[in-house]
Amino acid sequence: MASLKKVTWKNALPIMGLDVYDAQRNFVASNFQSLWEARRCRKAHGYAFPFGIYDGEVPVGFVMIGYGVDDDWPDPPKIAEGNYNLWRLMIDKRYQRRGFGREALKLALEFIRSFPCGRADYCWLSFNPGNHAARRLYRSFGFRETGEKDGEELIAVLKL
Repeated sequence: MASLKKVTWKNALPIMGLDVYDAQRNFVASNFQSLWEARRCRKAHGYAFPFGIYDGEVPVGFVMIGYGVDDDWPDPPKIAEGNYNLWRLMIDKRYQRRGFGREALKLALEFIRSFPCGRADYCWLSFNPGNHAARRLYRSFGFRETGEKDGEELIAVLKL
């Protein structure tokens, strides 16, 4: 059974060591980059919640949740204002196809529905259109594509 643990300086290195298959590199940023973005976001008055995904004491993935927009985001999609987003989700290549992504998404949505930054109507995410596994996973949780894009990625939303 998976659990989420807040990423701190004590557990950041093993999280940064997690990786995906070469064919998946265009689908998700490295965890190092994600943690850097979380720090930048917070410095710009934004909200970022990075979590390690664990199987017992073993890190198997990473998920990051955001809220609203920060002062440095140049062109956020309209849905970002006042809503939560599933900013990142990755499972290390050694642990894929074992249900950790599904469990992690469930846990992430439970965290979001605790409304740590206040009430919101939606959770949104964006994904590479070629990432068919992610699309299936998100749809299975009720995310619906809007036809809008964040850069080159498709936006999908879930009513909370």
